[in-house]
Amino acid sequence: MFHTPKTKVRPATKMAELIDANPHLLLMLQHFNIDFRVNDLTVWQLCIRQGISENLFVSIANLYNGFDIRGPQPFTRGDLLLVIDFLKSSHDFYRREKYPQISSYIRQLQENHPVREMKLLEKFFKEYFDEVLEHLDYEDSTAFPYFISLLEGGENDRLGKRYSSKVYGDHHTDIELKLQDLKNLLLMYVDIEGDLELRRKLLFALYELEFDLYIHSLIEEKILIPSGQRIEKEVNV
Repeated sequence: MFHTPKTKVRPATKMAELIDANPHLLLMLQHFNIDFRVNDLTVWQLCIRQGISENLFVSIANLYNGFDIRGPQPFTRGDLLLVIDFLKSSHDFYRREKYPQISSYIRQLQENHPVREMKLLEKFFKEYFDEVLEHLDYEDSTAFPYFISLLEGGENDRLGKRYSSKVYGDHHTDIELKLQDLKNLLLMYVDIEGDLELRRKLLFALYELEFDLYIHSLIEEKILIPSGQRIEKEVNV
């Protein structure tokens, strides 16, 4: 997994400087649907311009920069609805960009090097991403509608009291972990030579996917689930 710079994100920090130190923050901006032209704005100024709470933005940006969220945070219901939009955007990124990109690289390598290891690599990634899609579909169809209903003060008629933040937490898995096995296959066991450019592109794509999936899981574990449990207690769900 990429090791991110230990730059603490603070409201007075210039956003362009943060991106220069950690380009992964571009993915964060994309998931927030924020244009990359941040001009000379500080984090605080960018949050005001975009209508995003400073607390939420700084918390997620610090996750991307390798800092944990310490203690309970007073995220508002509006913050949490933005978190769900953020997570849905990341789902689109995995489905529409990273999976086709990585599959294309693997397919090109297999065409150039029709060895048994490449066929196994293709099979491994397809089976892995089928698991990822199952996880994303579950969140889109079950978890997120529940949280939206909870946050908007309505009742989830379909799931009712049978579902909760705890049920979601128990079902939650770290879907990025198996990517380490895939990278190890490429770095240690797949016996092919040449095509360094294509292999580098594939590895970088895998590292990027692994990193963003990791942050995706952290946001759910550190923000969405505990905040959902707090709100459930408030409304006695």
